[in-house]
Amino acid sequence: MELKLIRYKYKRISPNLMKSILIFIAFSILACAQTNSENSREKISINNDWKFFKYNSFEEADSLTYDVRPEINQFNSDRPADSKPTESEVIKSNQKMLKPWILPTGNNFIKDKSKHHNRPEGNPGQAFPFVQTDFDDKDWQNINLPHDWAINGPFYEGEKPEVDGGMGRLPSHGVAWYRKKLKFDENDKSKMIYLDVDGAMSYAMVWLNGNLVGGWPYGYNSWRVDLTRYVKFSEENQLSIRLDNPNYSARWYPGGGIYRNVWLTKTNKVHVAQWGTFITTKNISDNRANLDIKINVENNSGSDQTINVETTIFEIKENQKLSDPIKKTNNSEILIFANQNKIINDSLIIENPKLWGPPPKQKPHLYLAVTKIYQSGKIIDEYKTQFGIRILKFDSNSGVYINNDLIKIKGVNQHHDLGALGAAFNKRAAERQLEILTEMGCNAIRMSHNPPAPELLELTDEMGFLVIDEVFDVWQRKKTPHDFHLIFDDWYEQDLRSMLRRDRNHPSIIIWSFGNEVGEQYTDEEGASLGLKLSKIIHEEDPTRPTTSAMNWAKPDMPFSSSMDLISLNYQGQGIRQDPMFEGTERIQTKPLFNDFHSTFPDKVIISSETASAFSSRGIYLFPVTEKISSPVRDNLGGDSKIHQVSSYELYAVDFGSSADKVFKSLAQNPYVAGEFVWTGWDYLGEPTPYYSSRSSYTGIIDLAGFKKDRFYLYKSQWLPEKPMAHILPHWNWPNRIGEITPVHVFTSGDEAELFLNSKSLGKKKKGEYEYRLRWDDIIYEPGELKVVVHKNGNLWAEDIVKTTEQPNKLELTADRKEIYLHEHDLAFLTVSIKDKNNLSVPNADNEVEFEIEGPGEIVATDNGDPTDFTPFSSHKRRTFSGLALVIVKPSEKELGEITVTAKSNGLVLAEEKIKVVER
Repeated sequence: MELKLIRYKYKRISPNLMKSILIFIAFSILACAQTNSENSREKISINNDWKFFKYNSFEEADSLTYDVRPEINQFNSDRPADSKPTESEVIKSNQKMLKPWILPTGNNFIKDKSKHHNRPEGNPGQAFPFVQTDFDDKDWQNINLPHDWAINGPFYEGEKPEVDGGMGRLPSHGVAWYRKKLKFDENDKSKMIYLDVDGAMSYAMVWLNGNLVGGWPYGYNSWRVDLTRYVKFSEENQLSIRLDNPNYSARWYPGGGIYRNVWLTKTNKVHVAQWGTFITTKNISDNRANLDIKINVENNSGSDQTINVETTIFEIKENQKLSDPIKKTNNSEILIFANQNKIINDSLIIENPKLWGPPPKQKPHLYLAVTKIYQSGKIIDEYKTQFGIRILKFDSNSGVYINNDLIKIKGVNQHHDLGALGAAFNKRAAERQLEILTEMGCNAIRMSHNPPAPELLELTDEMGFLVIDEVFDVWQRKKTPHDFHLIFDDWYEQDLRSMLRRDRNHPSIIIWSFGNEVGEQYTDEEGASLGLKLSKIIHEEDPTRPTTSAMNWAKPDMPFSSSMDLISLNYQGQGIRQDPMFEGTERIQTKPLFNDFHSTFPDKVIISSETASAFSSRGIYLFPVTEKISSPVRDNLGGDSKIHQVSSYELYAVDFGSSADKVFKSLAQNPYVAGEFVWTGWDYLGEPTPYYSSRSSYTGIIDLAGFKKDRFYLYKSQWLPEKPMAHILPHWNWPNRIGEITPVHVFTSGDEAELFLNSKSLGKKKKGEYEYRLRWDDIIYEPGELKVVVHKNGNLWAEDIVKTTEQPNKLELTADRKEIYLHEHDLAFLTVSIKDKNNLSVPNADNEVEFEIEGPGEIVATDNGDPTDFTPFSSHKRRTFSGLALVIVKPSEKELGEITVTAKSNGLVLAEEKIKVVER
């Protein structure tokens, strides 16, 4: 009716008057848009167009140092991962350090204001050339963020390298600078201007226009500095960031550089504070859910302000579009005093809520809360919070319940690197990792051992993974000479509270972990007291989730075990070093302790936060094969120290660990345990136990390139038992083993199988109690076809076939996606496999392949999953490892069209794959 009435009235006015009205309306709309633009929040990516410079050595670097570090006389990372952490060193220096100017950056995360840090007088570094606007950096490298300065290598090889296998043999250490020009117009004069860094490795310090603004030492946390007072308007601003990444700072590859996203955030003087909302749910039923919304509003205006705050709730649809508003809080009027923060508590009821839960039984439904601050009827800030509604319960006799369904944890541990891409975060690469883990039946991720990229938690929310979010690998006692213990006392509260505030709205997070195998397990009441202090901080920031700290040594009767809500055991459930070969050694030896912990803490849930730590090199099979279900690795016992590879019969593990089979048995015998997090889901750079001459780990279920090891199918058989599946190992190309015993094992979700070699039955096998594979250990090798036929409950279930192949004849190239988006950070992952003339994959081929590309794209990296391959990841040539190699491709920044990737190898038929670059 209103539309018709307006149109009726328009017919009765003159054309000139109509034109004037329309012009007035247009200018009014434009003015409103400009007003909203000027006064509401802007979050602007500044990832592109940086200048980068890295010193050749620490000796050449400038003296703008955060703090003194201990000298290292001798350190060898080639030692058991469960070695006892040691006391920190006390270091003094007469040199002027910048720590006093950096510490105030964390004040917002120190609860006791009397402990806030006061910035000293002075402006260190103001005369240093790199922070000056007129410094000529034209010879510096042009880069875009996220950036890992070390990933292209070259690798350090040989004995006693500068960076050894523990940190991946890549040049992640060093001092480097990043510079970027920024411009701010006159409209920004009334705003707060912040630099938000999602992650920089490490000891970051920020200058703007020659002024030391602040920084953050811990390389894994996200942080903010306030640029406002240093900004020059309507002229060029110089942003300079110094990073100082020490050697011997980690037990794995840390990466180097500004390796996550960086943003400029502009707000009104009155705005929602950093990570300033917290949404919790209670009284959840099919009909309704109560939402409690806590909003931290900051007033930097210098005078008291009266505002109105309103939050509107939307449902996020499957296509990421928003529903119509489904609920809105009352628009309440609030007074905030000058230069103060105020916590605003609000609540509302959501009718017929759609719950967040893990697939396949549940769906990860998500909501969006849009909080608006009004002043004099105008919007002056808008802040968005994604959240989920779910019922989370823990039962000490059964485990974790999501929305009243018992969800057994089928989880993995994940380090932060992305293989050939290094530490530089890429959402598509992380999504690919999660997709492959989903295919295996994995439903949970433990973030080992540090806060992840924010976008990774967005993915776990969207895909329905359960998450343990973990903050520290060390506290006061050190594992490596330059690790976090150097700054723990100064920064533990800021780092812990900032992680919690950033992450606590993610429904995928179900547990907070405040430590991993920390040395304070050994310090009795002192260590327990520190654990309780960290646990208390977590409860202050988030009372809705339990706390834990992973224990590999503390026993049930030790004080440390009482410092957490939930018991996390690394390897202790299965027992540590129970093999007779370890009797009389000094290493940790522990009997299986699930029952002891359950008896001592009958009201606490127990979870295996690290299990297995099993070893294998994809496609490598070594003989003889152990008769045990789990064995340590030695030469002629699953390992070969000459070629630095571990057998893929999947029966071998690190000395303190266990095979998957042994873990499955242990969990089945102790059903009250909530589940497991396998060490690890994917191979990762660094920590290449047992061969520290290598570049990357052997513990992944999936190798560094993303290719599935045999163990993948063992886990899939147990984690997705309802899906028909059979997998034979080893391959059947053994020309030098004709007439020799070559054991055949089968992983299957069935319960009985018959094996055939060249159509001749080799007998039936049926799984017994606590058996998770079928073994034919006396098979005499002869070339041909090996086939297994599997039954379940007496019915035909699945089959698998492996065949002896001919010589390599051609290449096959397959992309994970046929279309990618016109976006610098989208990727296509292409697998090249070696085929014979019968189109069978040749499982032991090691041909060198060269990759070429045409069209609007470029090759980012190549890999093959071989822990011993020191070819730089940036190389366009790569040998296949066990018949496979990987090439990663990204689109050009501004051009649509078709990319053609070609793989060539001498003597083989080449392969091509086409990928379209399309609009998002």
